[in-house]
Amino acid sequence: MLTLHHLNHSRSQRILWLFEELGLDYELITYQRDAHTGLAPPELKSIHPLGKAPVLEDQGRVITESGAIIDYVVRRHGKGRLAPPPDSAEFDTYVEWLHYAEGSAMLPFMLGVYLGRLGDAAAPLQPRLSSEVHNHLGYISGALGDHEYLVGDTFTAADIQVSFVLESAQLNHALARYPNLGAYLQRMRTRPAHQRALVRGGPFDLSAMRKR
Repeated sequence: MLTLHHLNHSRSQRILWLFEELGLDYELITYQRDAHTGLAPPELKSIHPLGKAPVLEDQGRVITESGAIIDYVVRRHGKGRLAPPPDSAEFDTYVEWLHYAEGSAMLPFMLGVYLGRLGDAAAPLQPRLSSEVHNHLGYISGALGDHEYLVGDTFTAADIQVSFVLESAQLNHALARYPNLGAYLQRMRTRPAHQRALVRGGPFDLSAMRKR
C-alpha cells in the first residue's frame, strides 16, 4: 500500500488530492508544523534526510519532490489516467508543467515568504519580487487562456501540480488581475476529489508557512 507522509498546510496536500482523484488506497501519516516557527517537525528527518514533505513510501521505495511523486504514482498506479498518452505531443507539455511548477514558478513565492519575515528590511527587493511573480502568473494565464485545463481538454495531474502555485498567488492577493486563473483555481477547489482530500488531510491554510 502507498504511504504518504503529509505535513499540514503544505505541498503534500496535492498528493492527497492526486490519490483521491485516482481512487487509490493509501496510508496517511500526518505531521504538524511547529505552532511558532511554521517549520516541519524533526520526526520527518527519520523518513528522509531533508525532513520535508511530501514523502511517499511504496514497496520499499522512498520518493520525495512533488513532481517526482506525481510522475511515479501516475505511471505506476494511474492505469492511464491523469496524463496524456506518452507518445503524444501533449505528454511533453504535461511533463513541462510538472517540472515548471516547482522548478521555476514557486521560487518568487517562496522568496516572498522568507522576505516577509524581514519586515521593512526587505522593501528594496519587493519591486523585483513582484515583477517575477507577475511574470510567472502572466505566463500561466496566457497558456491557460480560456481553456478549462492546462493540457488539452482533459484534467491531468499537471493541474494538480500547478494549483499550488496559484494557491500561493492568491494568498498574496496576486490573482486579481488574472480572472481566468482565479476562475480556474476555483474550479480545481470544487472538484469532489479535492474536497475529499481536504477532509482527509485537514484544513489547508498556506499562511501557516509565514510564521516565524
